[in-house]
Formats: sequence, C-alpha cells, structure tokens
Amino acid sequence: MSNFKENFDYKKSIIERYIKDDFKDNNSSYKTVIDAMNYSVSVGGKRIRPILMLSAYEIFNNNINNVLPFCAAIEYIHTYSLIHDDLPAMDDDCLRRGNPTCHIKYGEAIAILAGDALLNLAFEKMINSDADNQKEAMKVISSSSGYRGMIGGQVIDIENEGKKIPLELLNELHALKTGALIKSSCVTGAILGGGSKKDIELFDEFGSLIGLAFQIKDDILDKTSTKEVLGKSIGKDEQNEKTTYLTHFSIEECQNIVNDLTIRANEILSYYGEKGEFLKELANYLLNRNS
Repeated sequence: MSNFKENFDYKKSIIERYIKDDFKDNNSSYKTVIDAMNYSVSVGGKRIRPILMLSAYEIFNNNINNVLPFCAAIEYIHTYSLIHDDLPAMDDDCLRRGNPTCHIKYGEAIAILAGDALLNLAFEKMINSDADNQKEAMKVISSSSGYRGMIGGQVIDIENEGKKIPLELLNELHALKTGALIKSSCVTGAILGGGSKKDIELFDEFGSLIGLAFQIKDDILDKTSTKEVLGKSIGKDEQNEKTTYLTHFSIEECQNIVNDLTIRANEILSYYGEKGEFLKELANYLLNRNS
C-alpha cells in the first residue's frame, strides 16, 4: 500500500505542477474569474480522473508530456461541472472539498463564468497539444462531457427529483453523469498512448465498471459518512428526494455490487500483467475510500 500511495502522490504532484502553471500569471483586469477558476481547481481534489488517464497512458507510452494537457483538460471539465452542480439552480450546495463552494466565495455570476471558462480552457489545452491521436482523444472527451454524456446525465437527475426511477434509468443516469468522464479518462489514456483497438475496448469496459462503482460508492458515503470526512454536505440525495442505489438496495447490497464491479475491472487489467498493477490498486483504493 505504501508503494501505491507513493506512486499515487507522485502522479498527483506531476499533474498539479502542470495545472499550477496555467494560473501563475494573473494581473489582468478580469483577474476575479481567474482567481475563481484557480480556487475551484486548487482546493482539495484527489485528481482521480487525470491519474486514471496518466496511468492508462503509461501502460503504452513513457513520454508523459503528450498526455498532460489532456489530464489538465479532464480535471478542468470535472471542476467546471462541480461549480455548476453546486449552484442554487442545481444542487444548491455551500461546501465542496471542505471549502466554501465557488458561488459562496465569489457570487453566482462569477461562479457561472468560472465554470464556463474552465470548460473553454480544457478545449484550449487539448487543441493546442501536438499529441498523436489528438483528434480521436478530443472526440471521446467532448462526447463524454456533452449532452450525450455528463450533461445528459445531469438532465436526467434534475428532471427526476422527487421521483422513484427504475433501476435501468438510474444505471443510465450514473453512466452519463459520473461514469462518462471516468470512462473517457481511461479510454483517452489508451488512445493517446497508442493502444490498439482491442486495448481501447478493454479500457472502455474497465472505465465503465469503475465509473459505476465510483458512483455507487458515492451514494453509500452520502448516507454513511460525515461532512467533516466527506468535505461536502451529506444527506443531499435524500434531502433532494433523488433516487440512488440505496433506494433500490441496502448498504450491504450496494457494497457487494461495488466489490463485484471492482473485481471485474481488475480482471480486465490482468491482460497487462505487471503494467496494470497500479490501476488495479487504484481501483481497490476507490473501492475502500471514505471520502
């Protein structure tokens, strides 16, 4: 576990150093929005999505300079989604990663613009990259973050507050709202690294499995954790009358589902032998996380 943590922290530090450079100069007349962007990206965050991307990439390629712009892009897209998700018109949350949400600190207007700016910055990073397979990677990320992916899932979520939705629709919601970005992180890493068609298919399946496991674990933590540990408000799903996996299953059953999904994901990685070990450990880390 210590070797995994060292490796995890090392990958995280590489990504955070790269991200930090995007916000190092801020003397503009519109510095408030840059401050808000930087604040939202910098406070907390495990960097799970970019670490997944980097780790998938490293199975096929050691030149990480080609993947770092895409690692930053996926984190910017994720952060923009959190800023907007916390707004009063959406989940109306005041705490994120143990800190005041962007709209609480900077006001709603700046928060909306900060989210918009992070989404645009993500595409600037990708389009200015000269990585191999850049266009194919951008297609995956743009689709997963748009109405066919994360935004579509958010719409299903909003439109079904106060309703008990069937498991089939709940699976679709999770696959889009949370799972799409996680899956595209894995797939994009394989694409940029130069993986074969079979590799990309395997990482598509791996990403789908851990994406669903991640969301079900979130549902469990929303019910069982504390605000101090989780770093955000708890009980929000119940408060907003949202259907979750805990609507359909007990906590024990949900944990068993997460265990099964993780086992299946790790079986896929066995194809890569020792090169897949870090991702296996990362999947187990996500399974056992408490925040």
